[in-house]
Formats: sequence, structure tokens, C-alpha cells
Amino acid sequence: ALVKHGRRRSKLVDHLPASDKVPSPDKVIGYAIGTPDKLTYTKDVNRYMRELEKASPRVKVFNIGNSDEGREMLAVAISDEGTIANLDHIKDVNAKLADPRRIKDDAEAAALIADTKPIYWATGSIHSSETGSVEMLVELAYRLAVEETPFVQNIRKNAIAMITPCIEVDGRDREVDLYRYRKENPKKQAPPLVYWGQYVAHDNNRDAITASLRLTQNMLKNYLAWHPIVLHDLHESVPFMYISTGTGPYNAWLDPIVVNEWQEMAFNETEQFSKWGVPGVWTFGYYDGWAPNYMFFIANNHNSIGRFYETFGAGGADTAERTVPANQTTRQWYRPNPPMPRVKWSIRDNINLQQSGVLLGMSNVATNRDKFLKNFYLKGKRAIAKATTEGPAAYVIPADEKRHSEAAWLVNILRRQGCEVNISSAPITTKDGTFAPGSYVVRMDQPYSRMADMLLDTQYFNPTDPRYDDTGWTLGALMNVKTVRVKDPAVLKGEMALLVTDAKAKGGIQGSGTAAYAISHTAENALAIL
Repeated sequence: ALVKHGRRRSKLVDHLPASDKVPSPDKVIGYAIGTPDKLTYTKDVNRYMRELEKASPRVKVFNIGNSDEGREMLAVAISDEGTIANLDHIKDVNAKLADPRRIKDDAEAAALIADTKPIYWATGSIHSSETGSVEMLVELAYRLAVEETPFVQNIRKNAIAMITPCIEVDGRDREVDLYRYRKENPKKQAPPLVYWGQYVAHDNNRDAITASLRLTQNMLKNYLAWHPIVLHDLHESVPFMYISTGTGPYNAWLDPIVVNEWQEMAFNETEQFSKWGVPGVWTFGYYDGWAPNYMFFIANNHNSIGRFYETFGAGGADTAERTVPANQTTRQWYRPNPPMPRVKWSIRDNINLQQSGVLLGMSNVATNRDKFLKNFYLKGKRAIAKATTEGPAAYVIPADEKRHSEAAWLVNILRRQGCEVNISSAPITTKDGTFAPGSYVVRMDQPYSRMADMLLDTQYFNPTDPRYDDTGWTLGALMNVKTVRVKDPAVLKGEMALLVTDAKAKGGIQGSGTAAYAISHTAENALAIL
């Protein structure tokens, strides 16, 4: 795939390794990855991953949950044989690093870091019309399992690659149906892909706060089980490949360390593409870094690193002459080697760029494993100290809150995110007020304090700032539930107990009448008399 003035591939993907024991994708699904006009159904993607697991001790496949329509979502772990055999131990160690309260001191943390490996989780096609990442991740899984170059050996030796080839599995199959229909019926008008999943389309990746969709719940649950250092979400839109950092304003509640990590990883990759002479790989000028509602923010919200790519799509799996918009071919400080104005583009080009970039990201984490693991531990440690070093000390939902159902709903969103919520068992007196027994207390001396602070604090957005998704997400205001931002550390000394099950609305029937009406609670919370 050589082009005038540069190439659209790197030495990492200018070949496919051969194996006499492990089947390549074409042996299972019937065609080579990147074949023009070919898209793969999820059942065949998942079947290939299972065959890869059978053939290689370097591969382990997990079902992370089913979609609304019952299709499997997978996580595929790839590393060296010893690591794959020791995954349960790795999971336990990473869980300890995620909660430094379980670690005695920094010396014990250093020993744990030496005893584990960072996980780099790459995910594909949450947007069903963005088709290349599914195909790429199938080929990447094979390459990581069988290639014996020092570059790939280093990834397997010092990290765990985790791959979810398709997030929106329901929409993927609908997209493949429509693509094949168009190919088989070129003279007929194809119907549009109205919904990807169950009554949702493009905004399925704006669900990281409330986790309302099954796919988000599955992703969040898998993150909280494994604590990957990186969650890397793959998208398609602008030419040729955008690597996320953000123009700002950055989310103010994130640990500054993660903002630095975004920059370091992006510039490491853009520099390497520049050395290879690959045009059109850039950063900065697309996304802002503000709203925490994206799928990859599952990682940012929990002391890991959330990333995404945008690559030039291929209209399914078409090959065509493409004209690049003039404003995207300009040379800028963040785009010193811009895309060419016109190019013949195919799904293979898309796959080459995505795969090369993800391999560079995985190599960076593997080579600098101790640094990234130490940063992960440090971000958790700083989050626990936040109650006294930065504040606030806690948020309190007072016991006299009248909207019991909404209060319980808010608390359960926090708990779904892994945040700890307590219930007071005695009055708590602070400079910010006195709170009666039965109040919900969200302490800031916990690993995910920044997530809780982010969702309960007020957002201040300058209208002159660049905008991408300039949303407000203060849950107390959105649900009309009183939340008190408590600065006084005395709140942390109050008598309280950790909620270990979902919160339930308080209520009952009052009065001396002999009759009552039962109303099915399926719509507005205000219908319930509590």
C-alpha cells in the first residue's frame, strides 16, 4: 500500500506471521482480513477467537456479558504462556494496586508492581458504521499470539493485551447485513441503519456515567474486575489517523497525571509514524477532554488511561478514490505531516494504521511497565488522600431528602461505578451542617473519590472554550436531589456503615384508611407516594 509522498503502513504490519499450529483468520472465517468488500459477523469473529484459544496457550477468552439481543461480548487476553496460566493472580494483584488502602506501604506496592503486568485493553466498533476495528482486532489477536519478533515478544513478556473485538455486537451484525445487501443489490435502495443496539445509535458511547446500556454495564464490570492500565477505544471519522489528547478544557476532576499520560503516549506514537514516513497521523486538534461520558472514560474515571483513535473509514469495506477536506490537509504544529489531498483508500489502509498504532501503544506500556503501574498506584493513593489534601471531605445526601427514589437512584449509579457510599447511624456535626442518622455519605478518602466528586460537583465551563461535548452532568441537580459538599474533615469521623447492597427508597402506607391503590412503578418517580 505504497502511495506518493509516503506510505500507509508500517514495518509492524507489512507482513503476517505464519504458524503451523495456530490458524490464521483466513483458515477459520474463509478470507484474509482486509479483503475488499468483506465484513465479518460477530459469530465468526467470536468463533475465530475460540479457535485461537484452543490452538495457543498464550490466549484466554472470556465472556464479559451478553448484549440486549443475547450476543456474546468477549475479552481476549494474550500474553506469554506463564502469564496466561497465572491470570487469577495478576487480577488479584492489580485489584490491590487499584485500592492502596489494602497495601501497607510503598515498599509493598513496589513488590506488587514487580509481581504483576499491566493490561492494555483495545476495543472495537462501539459505532456500528465504523467497521474496520473489528477486522483489525481479529488480525491483531493472531499476530500477538504467534509472532516471534523482539517487538511482539516484549509485549507478551511485559504486558497483557486484552481485546474486545466488538462492543456493539447487535449493531455490528445489522451493519454487516446492510453492507452485504448493498453489495448484492447495487441497483436497489438499501434501508438505513436506524438503530445500532436496542433503541440507541451513535450516542451509545456517551453512556459512561449512568451505564444505562447493557454494553456499557458489561464494559464497566470487566474494567472493575481486571483494572487495565489503558482502555483504548477505536473509532473512524477524520483522515488519516487522529490520536486523542484533546484541545482542552480538560476535565478538572481528573488527576493531572493522566493528562500527562495522554500527551506522552500520543506523541510517542506520532513521532514513530513520522519516522516511518507515514502521512496524516496527528493529535490535539479534534476532541477537548472535558466530558466524562465516553466509553474510554471508564478508565479515566477510575485512575487508568482512556484513549481513542479516529481513522479514515472505508465505507464498510469499499476501496475508492477519496478527497480529503482542505482544512484537514494543512500543516500545523500538531499535524506536521498532514494527509495528502487525494488518496485511494481501502479497509486495509484503515487496518494498517489502527494496528500499527495499537501495537506502538502496547509496546510503550510493556517497555515502561513499572512507570505505568506506579502511576496507577499513585493515582489511587492520591485519590484516597484527596479528602484532606484537596477536598472536599465528603458529599452528603441528608436523611430528610424528600425524593427518596431519586436519592436511591443516584446512590446506585455511584455504587455501579465502584464508588463507596455509607449510611450514617448517628448525627454528624460539621461546619457545613448537621446531618441526621440515615444520611448517605460519599467519603472522599476512597480510590474513586475523583469519580464521585466529578459526578456530584458543579461544572464550570467557559463559553469561549473550544467545544466538543460541553455537557453538564451534576447528578444532584439533574435528579433534583440535595447533595451537600462538605469541606469539614470532621464528617469522616462520623458513625456510618458501608452500603453493601443497592440503596432502596424509603416509604410505606400512612393513615387509618382500609383501602390503598397499587400503582405499577414503570414511569415517572413522582407517581410513587413515598
